[in-house]
Amino acid sequence: MIMAGKLYVCATPIGNLEDITLRCLEVLKSVDMIAAEDTRNTVKLLNSYNIKTPLTSYHKFNEESKGRRLMEELEGGADIALVSDAGMPGISDPGEVLINMCHEAGIDVVVVPGASACITALVLSGIGGRSFIFEGFLPLDRHMRREVLDRLKEETRTVIFYEAPHHLKETLRELYRSVGDREAAAVRELTKKHEEIKRMKLSRLIDYFDENEPRGEFVIVLKGADHAEIKRERIKAAESIPIEQHYADLIEKGLDRKAAMKQCAKERGISKKEVYAELVSHNKA
Repeated sequence: MIMAGKLYVCATPIGNLEDITLRCLEVLKSVDMIAAEDTRNTVKLLNSYNIKTPLTSYHKFNEESKGRRLMEELEGGADIALVSDAGMPGISDPGEVLINMCHEAGIDVVVVPGASACITALVLSGIGGRSFIFEGFLPLDRHMRREVLDRLKEETRTVIFYEAPHHLKETLRELYRSVGDREAAAVRELTKKHEEIKRMKLSRLIDYFDENEPRGEFVIVLKGADHAEIKRERIKAAESIPIEQHYADLIEKGLDRKAAMKQCAKERGISKKEVYAELVSHNKA
């Protein structure tokens, strides 16, 4: 019986070719094949370390068809290393598809960790690393994009995005319109000679890149919403309608009287007694 091979998910440098682990180099040398997002890019890394392992392309345009062929190789006993153009495969690239194919087929998956642009940018920015979310590239579909941006209005965790230089200015403007003038960092060319970070309010970032054309791939790190500010905005919105209308809207949503009174008080930042008194005065309690 032929033993199936293993898929090694290998993190490669995000810029500086010296940012590769000894374990990763050993894996790249020892596997039967390397599946790369762009073989032209990966061959530069392999040549710098004199690695002669055969290369094959695996990218978003052939992820299904090539994925099946790679699965046949794995099931036949071949060990394959999966690499992206930079950083960890499976993060905003087609590696996720092949990894899921392996799990479904019972093929062992081994992660060889290393550099990651989103984590590197987060640490470099100094913006709230205790709790964060990774959004990757914003959706191109306008409706889906709007949904994501609307959701971020009350997101209190730090948010990390990837963005191409030709979309950066518009993305910064969309973020400004959606979440207000929050602090953010635009980081480019991570670990490379021209690595640069601009950390300031979104309005100032917009002004800066209007005067300085964006170059290189960017990571945007956006500070999360302030809890107190969210509460103030909710209270402001609630106070824009009378208590009796607020209460009636909550009843219409399916809350019973007691729950609606409690929720109304919470959203307006007042006591339940105050809500009750106002409802009694309008014969609504």
